[in-house]
Amino acid sequence: MKGKIIGDILVLKQDVEDPETLLKVPGVKRIVKLGRIKGSKREPEVDIILGEGTETIHKENHCLFKLDVSRIMWSKGNTTERRRISNIANEGETVVDLFAGIGYFSIPMALHSPVEKIYSVEINPVAYDYLCQNIELNKVSQIIKPLMGDCREKAPKRVADRVLMGYIGNTHHYLDVALQSLKEEGGIIHYHESVPEKLKFRRPIHRIMKAAKNREVEILNKRIIKKYSPGVYHVVVDAFVK
Repeated sequence: MKGKIIGDILVLKQDVEDPETLLKVPGVKRIVKLGRIKGSKREPEVDIILGEGTETIHKENHCLFKLDVSRIMWSKGNTTERRRISNIANEGETVVDLFAGIGYFSIPMALHSPVEKIYSVEINPVAYDYLCQNIELNKVSQIIKPLMGDCREKAPKRVADRVLMGYIGNTHHYLDVALQSLKEEGGIIHYHESVPEKLKFRRPIHRIMKAAKNREVEILNKRIIKKYSPGVYHVVVDAFVK
């Protein structure tokens, strides 16, 4: 089956001859076909094949994520990383999530780790609306403070023990924002990037070191999240910047 289940919706990547038979898959009540991804906000083009509507609530790692599959991307390939981040923080930490989306990383961290505060910044109004709904759905409003707008303008400065940069694209252009968000004594940056295989880890680490300038950097972890496209990988580097 060339597709993924999001909530009660089966999202197909290609045509199938008898889509009705797929309704027998446990939990599937609706079927859509995913087309191309449009624009800088990466909005998916979706055709409804069976059922009505494209909004659903997806459950993962005891978290609830409300989203519209025709307006919001959901990557099953990031599941392991969302689970890893969910309990990586220490007690009492303050976290800044620069590209929060609908709460992909903020929600699991708020539910499963002993953090004190998460500032979740999102520029896309649609994603921000779902972020706010998901904060309420998961009853974590006392932990997560959503901030609507560009993280350059909205991200709080000198408050974070940990900064999440869970977006791939031009992420390196925001390393200065992440560094400004860290506390004076330093903290950890979880930096994501899409990288050609031959530059895997080398380029992300170089970019972190360059942005940090004369500050000491310790690489705590580096890992492949998934294959992004032929010859290109989505990687994450955890770096402690003193």
